[in-house]
Amino acid sequence: MDRKIVLLGPPGSGKGTQTERLCADLKLTKISTGDLLREAVRNNTPLGVKAKGFMDAGKLVPNELVVDLVKDKIQSVKGGVILDGFPRSLEQAEMLDKFSKVDLAIDIEVNENNLVRRLTLRRTCRSCNAVYHLEFNPPKHGGKCDKCGGELFQRTDDTEKTVRERLKVYKEQTLPLTAFYHRKGILRKVDGEGDIGVVYDRVLKAIGSK
Repeated sequence: MDRKIVLLGPPGSGKGTQTERLCADLKLTKISTGDLLREAVRNNTPLGVKAKGFMDAGKLVPNELVVDLVKDKIQSVKGGVILDGFPRSLEQAEMLDKFSKVDLAIDIEVNENNLVRRLTLRRTCRSCNAVYHLEFNPPKHGGKCDKCGGELFQRTDDTEKTVRERLKVYKEQTLPLTAFYHRKGILRKVDGEGDIGVVYDRVLKAIGSK
């Protein structure tokens, strides 16, 4: 599949899980700005050196740098790609549009209260960072990690107050994005409620692979 797909979805929508399955089944290359930044910094590339300066200062990496990283990656990849977590804003979408045509934008929709429930029931191991969910993927022994026996805790960004603030920010950033791709006639909305496999089937239908 030689297409460029943008996957949109709020925190807790299962976007990461769906991306991994799509890459495996459809032989797509995942492009994540977080991964690209870490790789560029680790490899000490010119863009990585610039990005590290902003990151070390506790500042956001400018759009121009992020977009240049994405551009370099897209140009080096053969076949289809799926953009995960990018673009995050209308400005980034417009910049992307200047050098790469997006074929499809999929927006995974989940009720806000359900997103809050999903995220606030998430627990992380202090020792090995394994992630559990008290409802969907609970540990076998209470507050202990199945893998290493470490203590499980709730991350500060998984408290209800923080989750609702994250969702508010996401909505503010993403509404202009969905409108942008809707005007282009390439936006497909997918119901993100229910079992992971059921949602995955809906995503495949939206892509036209089922």
